Amino acid sequence: MGIEIERKFLVIGEAWRDAVERSEPMDQGYLGGERASVRVRIAGSGAFLNIKSKQGGASRLEFEYAVPVDEARDMLDALALPGRIAKRRHYVTHAGHLWEIDEFEGENAGLVVAEIELQSEDEAFERPAWLGEEVTHDLRYYNSALAQQPFSLWGKGADKES
Repeated sequence: MGIEIERKFLVIGEAWRDAVERSEPMDQGYLGGERASVRVRIAGSGAFLNIKSKQGGASRLEFEYAVPVDEARDMLDALALPGRIAKRRHYVTHAGHLWEIDEFEGENAGLVVAEIELQSEDEAFERPAWLGEEVTHDLRYYNSALAQQPFSLWGKGADKES
C-alpha cells in the first residue's frame, strides 16, 4: 500500500526561479469518486492515472500507474468531470529535499504552491526563503478542489482567506 506524506506551502516572490532544475507542463482532470480522488494527468511526454484517498492532512493513500498518453487524452476528454487543472511544475532541490513548485494557469493563474514529500510527518527540512504560509490542511489548495472551485473565483462568493 502506498502512502504519500506531503506538505504544501504558498510561494513568496520569484527567487525560487533561479534554482529551477527542470519544468514540465501538466494537464489534469478528475474522474470522480466519493472516497478517493481519481486523477488523469499528462505531464510532459508521459501520462498517469493517480488515485489518492480524500482525507485531508499530510498523509494519504496514493497509487499511481503509467498509461499511454493517447488513452489519457481520451479519458480527459470523455470521462473527466468539469474543471481541469493546467499548470507548469518546476523542480527545485533545496538542502537535500526536492520541492515541486506548481505554477497554475487558466482559472487558477496567480497561484503558486510548493510541495515537499517526506518520509514521515515529523521529518525535519530546511525552509527556503521563498516558502510562505503552510496550506497542507486547507483543502481549497488540493488540485481536485481547485478543479471545482478555481482560485480566480475565491473572491466571488467563495471563502477566501487573506
